[in-house]
Amino acid sequence: MPASAVEPKFHTSGLIRLTRPQMFATMTGLLLAVLLAALDQTIVGTAEPRIIAQLSGFDRYPWVSTMYLLTSTLAVPIFAKLSDMYGRKWFFLGGTSIFVLTSALCGAAGTFTFLPIDGMSQLIVFRGLQGIGAGMMMGLAFTIIGDVFSPAERGKYQGFFAAAWGFASIFGPTLGGWLTDQISWRAVFYVNLPVGLVAIAAIYFQFPELHPEGVERRLDWAGVISLILCIVPLLLALTWVTEYGWSSVRVETLLAWSAVMLAVFLRSETKAIEPLIPLSLFRNPIISLCSAAVFLLGMGMFGVIIYLPLFMQGVLGVSATQSGNLLTPLMMGAVAGSILTGQLNMRLGSYKLAAVSGSVLVAIGMILFARMGEATQRIDVVVAMIVAGFGMGLLQPVYTVAVQNVAPRKYMGAATASTAFFRSIGSTLGVAIFGSVLLTGYHRDIMAGIPADTPPAALKLFSNPLLLAQMRPKLLAAFGSSPGGLRVLQMLLSNVRTALLHGLQHIFFASAVIMSLAVLLHVALRDVPLRRHHAPEPEIPAT
Repeated sequence: MPASAVEPKFHTSGLIRLTRPQMFATMTGLLLAVLLAALDQTIVGTAEPRIIAQLSGFDRYPWVSTMYLLTSTLAVPIFAKLSDMYGRKWFFLGGTSIFVLTSALCGAAGTFTFLPIDGMSQLIVFRGLQGIGAGMMMGLAFTIIGDVFSPAERGKYQGFFAAAWGFASIFGPTLGGWLTDQISWRAVFYVNLPVGLVAIAAIYFQFPELHPEGVERRLDWAGVISLILCIVPLLLALTWVTEYGWSSVRVETLLAWSAVMLAVFLRSETKAIEPLIPLSLFRNPIISLCSAAVFLLGMGMFGVIIYLPLFMQGVLGVSATQSGNLLTPLMMGAVAGSILTGQLNMRLGSYKLAAVSGSVLVAIGMILFARMGEATQRIDVVVAMIVAGFGMGLLQPVYTVAVQNVAPRKYMGAATASTAFFRSIGSTLGVAIFGSVLLTGYHRDIMAGIPADTPPAALKLFSNPLLLAQMRPKLLAAFGSSPGGLRVLQMLLSNVRTALLHGLQHIFFASAVIMSLAVLLHVALRDVPLRRHHAPEPEIPAT
């Protein structure tokens, strides 16, 4: 019998060697899971107005996103470490199963009349549980790529995952709007079920079950508890900054508590036998530089993206629907950049070119944003988005590839999770700081231009520029009831435009400075050649 008839044909050169069916099923399952998690962050936004109206939860609507952010941020490092000790497969399946189950619960929120909380509170709780599943899926998907592919190959496949994220960002809002209008807002959550079940089946039947060796399986409880007590108050404080200000007792207390818990966490990690986030990883200059760089990217780039629609609506006068469509060039640029990065990494065996080029393009994009004003044309915004988006796409896969290339095998999960963790913290901090800058300047400018005959009660509707679009019917009713009220309203809306422009220009300028400084980090990033092969290991059959 020919040798080829009995020898398995391997299709990867990573630590786990898969046959063709295993390879296809694993990649299908991972891509679907990442697509689900990414889609969930964009598709829900368009359904929120309908959700708020039906569940009577306008006063709590920010918590639908905040609770998801809290739990997903915490889940990434915790379950990545657990997967280093006990293996990836069952934690990934567990995360995907939690995500699917809680999607069904979110879709049914408000129908559980036996629960002691109303429909909006049910949705917030279920979104928190859903965030746990999403954090497990996202953290482990990129780690499994590190297990399956050699460092030189990883960028190519991680580029596909970044492209899936971009695809979800582009089409998620449109899909969410269509499902909400044509079926129900509940369908936005129910659509996750069939896709999630396919991902679960693919991984369950074809991905091999591995048990790491040489690892002492002792969970770092002190690290887990202190990390939770550090991150939860930090994210809550950053969420409440735009509403209460940095000097409020609530925000200052939470920040102080978070700082104390950070010290406790760092102390516990130096004593733990199997630390949750091994601090020794950050002695490697590549891992420490990548962590700092991805933190700045999260702050400077992702912290700004949320305010671009506000610029287009509040300054350029673009409708809400059009402003959502105008983000498409940024996401398309990111998709193209992610795919190109993977090809460059594999062909050159190097990530340095993509890192430096991407950081320069992001900085240029931020500078173009900082130069925008009232006379800016839409084409100028589109050009800036394409440049910044393409740079962001080049950068995103770089950090994971560079970190996995130098991380010890037993810490692969923790090292991979660090990039997602620092990006999440950076983007949250960026949104909080930029939001505070925007609102401080906005309130100062808007108060300076208030006409003398403005009704005091009506001014409350101008307190938050982010909500003016939803408040427009109330504004017309409030001002239309008094003589000359509509004239005053038009004057105020003109002042809003000027105040928003000043605040947004400060944000874009700060982001341009941050991303320009980040270029220096990427220039300093040492280029360790990407290994193309690992030592061969025997095939591990699927379970």
